[in-house]
Amino acid sequence: MSDTKSRRIYAGPAGLGYGFRPFFLAGALWAIVSVMLWMPQYFGELTLNMAFQPLDWHAHEALFGYVAAIVTGFLLTAVPNWTGRLPLNGLPLLFLLVVWLAGRAAIAFSAHIGWVAAAIIDCAFLAMVCAAVAREILAGKNWRNLKVLIFVGLLLAANVVFHVEAHFAGSASYGRRFGVAATIALVMLIGGRIIPSFTHTFLQRRGAGRLPITFNRFDGLCLAFSVTALMGWVLAPDSKIVGLLLIAAGLLNLFRLARWAGDRTSGEALVLILHLAYLFVPLGFVLSGLAAWTAIPMSAGLHTWAVGAIGVMTLAVMTRSSLGHTGQALHAGKGAQAIYAAVLLAATARIVAAFAPQWSFALLHLAAFAWAFAFLGFIAAFGGALLRPRKA
Repeated sequence: MSDTKSRRIYAGPAGLGYGFRPFFLAGALWAIVSVMLWMPQYFGELTLNMAFQPLDWHAHEALFGYVAAIVTGFLLTAVPNWTGRLPLNGLPLLFLLVVWLAGRAAIAFSAHIGWVAAAIIDCAFLAMVCAAVAREILAGKNWRNLKVLIFVGLLLAANVVFHVEAHFAGSASYGRRFGVAATIALVMLIGGRIIPSFTHTFLQRRGAGRLPITFNRFDGLCLAFSVTALMGWVLAPDSKIVGLLLIAAGLLNLFRLARWAGDRTSGEALVLILHLAYLFVPLGFVLSGLAAWTAIPMSAGLHTWAVGAIGVMTLAVMTRSSLGHTGQALHAGKGAQAIYAAVLLAATARIVAAFAPQWSFALLHLAAFAWAFAFLGFIAAFGGALLRPRKA
């Protein structure tokens, strides 16, 4: 169903007209707040009374707070386009946002309400998202996109594992890796669809030249092999066999990325940033694999995925979706380019910090403030458009 028909039917507040509007804003705000709360905890300057250890809280709110919000905003906007059905909007969308906010509050007060209550409230959000997406895909008979639901379901499962492990084991190391792995799998799946598609559209307007190769059997095999390697990493990150699988998956994903003609996109940052974001996927695989064989710290690969692949890709998708669905030209102006530069700086600083512990204080602060600047820039550049009706 077209945006025009959707807007004609929906007459409520513009900020609740499409899933990307409230969830991109809420996710961006939480990305800033959570990292600003994490830094003083990491350096022992702040203690929050929660059922989670500080590191677990940081990982949980990045994955199941920020990432869950952005994935929800993307899916609630993309699924209507896939199925031709009306988007979730108005009061149902507001209710879903309130459930997400309740999850953040439940985690913050988990020491007072108990871990079981916090887990139920927090996990209810992704369970509702899965139910909403499943209903639309099934009702629209859009069977080819059921695989997206599987990966969102894995993110929900990771959240459940996270809560149970954090309570009974005292630390959610498996849950953290499970959450990162599920999100990287989503990046590979969705990125494999939108990157070559958007690149193809951009390059066609430029005229003759090499075009990206669309999803084919190689992509499916690459995705299956990569997911297998990620499963091994979740269960046994120190295994040398898993390390080899991870390195092989990294090389496969690097070759996959090279097939998408990213070298021809330097003329438009809105497209180029998608390729740069995906580059962190194979880099994360290789660094995580080498960590099992060498003295490379495991945190290097982990944060290459978390801040690089996930952070940069989500911001790239947020800016493009916000432009396209609010009726603006698909072009990255100076504001968007500043956002991209900041999040790339954040990713680079955080990865380098893993290799240079003697500079960690300065590099971690640089990464945190660059990250916050990127999302503050997103709110400043796109917040108004997200709350206003779409341009005609």
